[in-house]
Amino acid sequence: MRRGKHSLVEWPRVAAAWPAFGVISLLVLACQIAAAEPAKPLQVGAATVVITPPNGIPMAGYYSPRGSEGVLDDLFAKALVMDDGEKAVALVACDLISIPQTITDEARRLIAAEVPISPEAVLVSATHTHTGPSLPRGSKRDAADGGASEIAAAYAAGLPAKIAEAVVAAYRGRAPSSAFVARYEEFDVSFNRRFWMTDGSVGWNPGKLNPKIIRPVGPIDPEILVLYIETADRRPTAAYINFALHADTTGGTLVSADYSGALARLLADIKGADFVTLFGNGACGDINHIDVRSPVAQKGPAEAKRIGTVLAGDVVKALLRMRPTANGPLQAAARVVSLPLAPITDEDVNRAREITARGNEAPFLDKVFAYKVLDVAARNGEPLAAEVQVITLGDDLAWVALPGEVFVTLGLNIKTASPFRHTFVVELANGSLGYLPHRSAYAEGQYEAISARCAEGSGELLVAQAVEMLKELYGKATSP
Repeated sequence: MRRGKHSLVEWPRVAAAWPAFGVISLLVLACQIAAAEPAKPLQVGAATVVITPPNGIPMAGYYSPRGSEGVLDDLFAKALVMDDGEKAVALVACDLISIPQTITDEARRLIAAEVPISPEAVLVSATHTHTGPSLPRGSKRDAADGGASEIAAAYAAGLPAKIAEAVVAAYRGRAPSSAFVARYEEFDVSFNRRFWMTDGSVGWNPGKLNPKIIRPVGPIDPEILVLYIETADRRPTAAYINFALHADTTGGTLVSADYSGALARLLADIKGADFVTLFGNGACGDINHIDVRSPVAQKGPAEAKRIGTVLAGDVVKALLRMRPTANGPLQAAARVVSLPLAPITDEDVNRAREITARGNEAPFLDKVFAYKVLDVAARNGEPLAAEVQVITLGDDLAWVALPGEVFVTLGLNIKTASPFRHTFVVELANGSLGYLPHRSAYAEGQYEAISARCAEGSGELLVAQAVEMLKELYGKATSP
C-alpha cells in the first residue's frame, strides 16, 4: 500500500486534532487517506532495433556450416521497459538461436551506463530461431557450424550495443500505461518430440506415421501467456508473449525470425504498425511443431506462417478476456547456480577426438556426443555457472529466466510451484548452457540427453532455486 497525503510521522499531530477519535478510528482514517491518493501509473516504453546479419554469415541450428544467401524477413532486438517510479526493469527478446553470457553481460553494462536499470533487472532472451546467425559460444562446436568464423565474431561483437540501444530507446520513450494479462491454451501446434517405441526405446523425432510409435514420453505446455500494454489514451503499445515451441520451421538458407516473426507481423496488422511484439520462448527443450499423426509436410516458410497465424488468433481471442494487472511493485533478482558437469572418461575423450577428425562423415549422434565430451573436458572439472533470474510485477506476474534449452516438465514444475498467479518461464535467457533435461531423460537417452553438458539433476537444481526466489519476492510483494 502506498503512502497517502500524511506520512507516519504526522500521525501524533493528526490524533491531537481529533481527540475524540479512538485507535480504531485513527486506523480507519489512515486507510482512507492512503487510499485517496491513487497509485502512480506504470511507465512503459517499447523499442526495436534491426539485428539482421550480413549475407554469407554462417547460420545456426545444425552441426554443419551453411552460409546465409539472403533475407526472408528481418531479425530484431526488441525491448520492453517498465518503471513503477521506484524501479525499472527491461525485457529483451532477440531473434537469435541463443544469447551467450558474454553478450548479456556487456549489454547490461552498456545499459547501466546510460539509464538507471540495474543488471539483475535486464532479461535478455533468444527466440531460438534456427534461421539466424551462428554465434561464438566458446564451444568446440563453433568450428563446425561457423561460430568461430571472423564474420560471426564481428557480428557478435556488435550485438551488445544494439541490445542496449533498444533498451535505452524504450526507457526514454516511457509513457503512462496500463498493463493487462491474458492467457489461452493451444494444443494443436506443439508436440513432445520424444516417444516410447515398440522396442522399449525412446525415439527422437522418429518420423511421421511411424508404426513403431506408442505415445509421447512427456507432455507439452499449452499455455500462451500475454502481457499487453496500452497507453493512458488506450493506444496499443506492446505485448510480451510466452509459449513453449522450438523455432525450427522455416529451414533453408534465408535469414528469418521463424514463426515468432510471423506472429509479430500479424499482430502489427491488427494493433497498428508501431505495435511491438516480444516473444519469450517457453521451456521447449523437448517440444517441436511436428505432428507425427499427420502425413502433411511441415517445413518451410509456409509452416512458419501457419503457426504464427494460429498463435496470433489465439492471442487476439485471449485479449478479449484480458484483465488489468498491478502497477507495481516491480522487483528483480538474479542468482548463479553451480551445475555439475556431465560425467566423462578418458576413453570418451579419445573417442570424441576420433569422431571430430572425421568431420561431416561422422554420424549425427556421434558428433553430438563428441562435441559434448570435448566441451566438458575443456572445463577441467569447473562446474557450469547458470544464472537464474526472477522479475515480478505486483503479486500477479512473474518472469523466470533460465540459460538453456529447458525440458517442458521443468517449466511446468516452476509454474505449478509459483505463488504468482501467472508465471512466464523463459528459456535461453542470459546465457546458453545447452540442453537442460529433467532427471529421468538421462536414462532414456537420445539427442538432448547425449548433448547435455550438465549432469543429471541439474535441471531440478534450477527449478528449486527459481521456486525459492519466487516465494521470496512474492513475500515482499504482499507484505504491508
